This record gives sequence, C-alpha cells and structure tokens, in this order.
Amino acid sequence: MPTYYDVTVALSNELPTYPGDPGIQIGEWRSLSKGDSANVSVVNFGAHTGTHVDAPAHFIDGAGKIETLPLDSLIGEAVVIEAPSDCLVIDEAFVSANVAAGTERVLFKTRNSAFWNEPQPQFHSDFTHLNTAAATWLAERGAKLVGIDYLSIEKFKSPGHPTHLALLTKGVVIVEGLNLTNVPAGKYELMCLPMRLRSHLGDGAPARAVLRTLE
Repeated sequence: MPTYYDVTVALSNELPTYPGDPGIQIGEWRSLSKGDSANVSVVNFGAHTGTHVDAPAHFIDGAGKIETLPLDSLIGEAVVIEAPSDCLVIDEAFVSANVAAGTERVLFKTRNSAFWNEPQPQFHSDFTHLNTAAATWLAERGAKLVGIDYLSIEKFKSPGHPTHLALLTKGVVIVEGLNLTNVPAGKYELMCLPMRLRSHLGDGAPARAVLRTLE
C-alpha cells in the first residue's frame, strides 16, 4: 500500500505570511450557535499564502496566469532532495551533484520545514533559498516544477527576483510554502493543485500538495 504525505501547510490566523503580503483572516460569518441556519466561515488572505503556486504573471507582465499552468507539470513523479541542516543557499554545485539531468519535478527539503512547527510561528528572513545559477541549471535540464519549503524560493529581498525569473521565463512552475518535515528524501508521485482562480490578475494561488510513495 502506498504512503501519502500531505505536505501542505495548514492555514490559520497565526500562520506567518511574507512581509508586505496580507495576513490571514479566518472568521465566522454565520453560526448555528447564534441561530443561523448553517455554519459559514469567511476567509481572507493573499494568493501567495502558505503552500502556493507561482504563475509566470507573478513577476512577468502579460505572462501566463494561474489557469494556464499545465496539469502535467503539477502532477507526476517528483524527487525530494534533502539539503544539510547548515545549508543556507542551494547552489549550482549542490543541484548538479544531487539532481539528475532530466528530472522534471524537484522539491527541496531544508531546515525551513522546521519553521512551520514552531509553537509561535514567525517569519524567518534567513530562510534557505535557491540561487539563480541553481535555478538556471534546473531550467536548462528539463525541470517542469521546482518547490521549496518556505514562502519564497528566492533570497529575502533579492533585487529583481532573478531566481524566480530564471524559472518562470522557462515555463517552470514554482511551488512555495511546502512542509516536508516528515518526508524522507526520495522519489514520489506529486499531486499539487492550485485553486482555479480566474481574474485579470492570476499571479498565483494557494494549493493542496500531496506526495504518494511509488509502488
């Protein structure tokens, strides 16, 4: 029997968001306890909250929006690569040594995953990230999707967002905000489906991401 790993970060009012992004607000709209006919919650948060997918439109004016992302990039075999606990930058040397050329979906498990399990979670600006050379290496060798276990794949406050652009300009889907705490390194089937948001914006969307062991 396959084993399933839900690698989605649970949304809550306490979950940190990227600085400058909207906070999460989950509240009560209607309530049986107050005499309403049903319980109905209201949820308000940004498109890049928790586990989410970046579309090219996130950083490229006029580029493809979230609805244009191909399902065959979001679903399929993926490899989880674990970085050492002291690794702050995933660079070209690391990816070339650990990711086989032609790997289509790569998820990086780093020290970041532990941040999600803090009793009082807060945003960490020193999160482990992917540098531009590593992103370029992956894009040039067949990657369709690259994911990481924090709110951005790129160094905090990186001018011009070159890591994002190295991937998005090549049509590589970016998944951010994964929680890979309990997932051993290895190969899996990934199912990562962003909300099907339709608007003139479409820069990204929250997603539910699940890994299944290969039989």
